[in-house]
Amino acid sequence: MNKPHENLIEIKNLNVTFHSDGKVVKAVKNLNLSIPYGKTIGIVGESGSGKSVTSLAIMRLLPEHNGIKITGEILYKGQNLLELSQKDMRKVRGNKISMIFQEPMTSLNPVFTVGQQIDETILLHQDMTKDQARKRTIELLNEVGIPDAANKVNAYPHEMSGGQKQRVMIAMAMACEPELLICDEPTTALDVTIQQQVLNLMSELQKKHKMSMLFITHDLSVVADIADEVAVMFRGDKVEQKTCNELFENPEHPYTKGLLACRPKLDRNPRRLPTVDEILKDEKAFYAALVDYKVARAVDEVKNPVILELQDLEKYYPIKGGIFGTKVKDFKAVDGVSIKIRKGRTFGLVGESGCGKTTLGRTILRLIEPTAGKIIYHGENILEKDANEMRALRRKMQIIFQDPFSSLNPRMTVGDIITEPLVIHDIGTKKERIETAARLLEKVGLSADALSRYPHEFSGGQRQRICIARALTLNPEFLICDESVSALDVSVQAQVLNLLQDLQDELGLTYIFISHDLSVVKYMSDEIAVMNSGKIVELADAESIYNNPQNVYTQKLISAIPKGHTGPLS
Repeated sequence: MNKPHENLIEIKNLNVTFHSDGKVVKAVKNLNLSIPYGKTIGIVGESGSGKSVTSLAIMRLLPEHNGIKITGEILYKGQNLLELSQKDMRKVRGNKISMIFQEPMTSLNPVFTVGQQIDETILLHQDMTKDQARKRTIELLNEVGIPDAANKVNAYPHEMSGGQKQRVMIAMAMACEPELLICDEPTTALDVTIQQQVLNLMSELQKKHKMSMLFITHDLSVVADIADEVAVMFRGDKVEQKTCNELFENPEHPYTKGLLACRPKLDRNPRRLPTVDEILKDEKAFYAALVDYKVARAVDEVKNPVILELQDLEKYYPIKGGIFGTKVKDFKAVDGVSIKIRKGRTFGLVGESGCGKTTLGRTILRLIEPTAGKIIYHGENILEKDANEMRALRRKMQIIFQDPFSSLNPRMTVGDIITEPLVIHDIGTKKERIETAARLLEKVGLSADALSRYPHEFSGGQRQRICIARALTLNPEFLICDESVSALDVSVQAQVLNLLQDLQDELGLTYIFISHDLSVVKYMSDEIAVMNSGKIVELADAESIYNNPQNVYTQKLISAIPKGHTGPLS
């Protein structure tokens, strides 16, 4: 490869400014960053740090002349991409520089097969016939590990799993063998085992094709497994850049220390997770996390009686086939689950997507009716209760959903959202309901001013707090948290986890905490059940599950967790 320049990409004094409604937002400020040939550079930061805007600026995907001002230089082999015409940029974009986006489902067109979408990229940039492009597409799908690629090439995106869709996106990005591959949060929504597979695949492809890579994420533990150097961005500024080893062993900027400290670790359990804001105000919070350990809570048979018991719970879905659509067999989403959950404790439920954990959570609340078994709550089988009795019971049993935005009605104010359960159950006067809503908002760390605002006016973490406030409206004693922090930035995740623990201590709440992230589940839980293919394959206290996993599947989950590098916070 001819390398007339030291680095493939040189970003010099890049500024990206947004002008909207009289406001000026400096998304990227005087950024200087180099991407060497054949190396992987990581950019780490939370939402709003400027990392994704930087990648979009490199690709020239920010809408020009629309209140966006870009200055500085983005040199690709010495040529400033910001000075290229759109016609010339199209020859670079997708050909020499490709990008993998965060959410594959929204990046893939649902009305075209995955093969057609990869074909399009090849035909646009390569001198090939349709037959040659299709042959190359199948080769690419094989290379990224799609099983039965010759048939899968005709599949639509909705017919593939999340991990397979992400592999299709990688195949599409690799179609023209780019010199630079930009990966924008490519593993954020994936299970830990699928995440490991995707990271390994990208690392292998990078070495095989000797390409450069820009890997963007909010999780330092992920970037440590793939990057040669890491740049940390905070509010548009690059505040630190080092090799992975140096960054983990000797973080200098308080923001970097905050990102490292606020992520739960498998081998240490601080009493509270320090947040980025706390460390920015006082770095002592960083060091306190190293010594302030949480003490395991002992079971008291009187204070912690069994509040919920599942006996051989099953939820089967019929799989139909044949000309007449008759039932062929059952899909066993929940297959004979028996567990006991004690009052005031947190019961963790962990497993990959499709293992049945969300179905189990919703079946417990009878949002999904079980096929067989018993759900015993305070000594009564709730499956024997009618609709009116269940409505009364649900005042005590609530759920916090994974995606706070889709679970909040965008047309309702926060005040209406939180008071709605009180209206449904005919509790209190209008004034009393508003007072309750204001009190709950303050309890979850928001001001009463939020009552008159709409969900879209809040950040992801704030929306999740609103969901928690709504779940607390009817004074429940039992909460199911279904992947309630998996989509949040690491520092916002820490804030929500701390909040849930504070509420549990204050109100004596009992939690089922559902997640595919074993480090988060371990931090929160007293007891953990590992679920696979509808069954509980291992059940033990949190420390035992991590320190001495007995089941092969549990061992696989633990081994797939990004470990990061050795250092003060590993």
